[in-house]
Amino acid sequence: MLKNRILTAVLLLPILIAAVWFDTPLPWLTIAVAVWGGLSALEFHKTVAASGSKAVPFTIFGIIMTVIFIFSPHLDFAYMLPILLTIAIIFPSVGMILRRNKDNGFLSWIWTLAGILYIGWLLSHYISLRELEMGREWVFYALAVTFATDTFAYFIGKTWGRHKLAPDISPKKTIEGAVGGVLGAVVISVLAVWLFALPINYGIAVLLGIVVSIFGQVGDLFESLFKRNMGIKDSGKSLPGHGGFLDRIDSIVFTGVVVYYYVVLFVG
Repeated sequence: MLKNRILTAVLLLPILIAAVWFDTPLPWLTIAVAVWGGLSALEFHKTVAASGSKAVPFTIFGIIMTVIFIFSPHLDFAYMLPILLTIAIIFPSVGMILRRNKDNGFLSWIWTLAGILYIGWLLSHYISLRELEMGREWVFYALAVTFATDTFAYFIGKTWGRHKLAPDISPKKTIEGAVGGVLGAVVISVLAVWLFALPINYGIAVLLGIVVSIFGQVGDLFESLFKRNMGIKDSGKSLPGHGGFLDRIDSIVFTGVVVYYYVVLFVG
């Protein structure tokens, strides 16, 4: 299991680095995130449809809107976001009314909208972050701190974990692992600020690393709660040792939002 996990990460990491680094002749990060987000949306909708919720979300519409949301930062139009949100709300509403089988229609509408916002809207912040000044470096920072949290939490929890963090959500996660994840994130945060010459001091790097780590772990628990409610262990089996595509963005979706708004509000 661990060997497969490491091998998959080693194979995917160079692709991710290249996608973040290069932005010509195409926005490679946007393309990579859109592909991953679309596959994650497919897993999300299939999981909901197969669960005991009896909801049948609008899968094709949900995937298309997820991808459009991810591309939306490239669409230079002041009202683009309100328009997309309006479409995401109204179109499934109409579809729900027109469906022959209207049982649990409202649940289907809710799950369709949830998938679009959770995956498409949140992941789009990485694209917005990449478009900022020093955006490449900030994206690397967000990903590095998130991966450090996951890695340190996993190994420290596995080695020294004794006290359960959230046994009703994810029985294997421990308080020791969570603390280890925060400490690892702080170390990598300071190193990343130094390596990428980001315009913040080391004190802020420590605080930002803590906040990013906490939100990353909240995102992890949130996706674990979703899977527990759906009655599954993993969202898919596409990535050996990691589960599905949705499983790999559980922490990332929240941390990109945190870093983006920090940069916009406090760095400029």
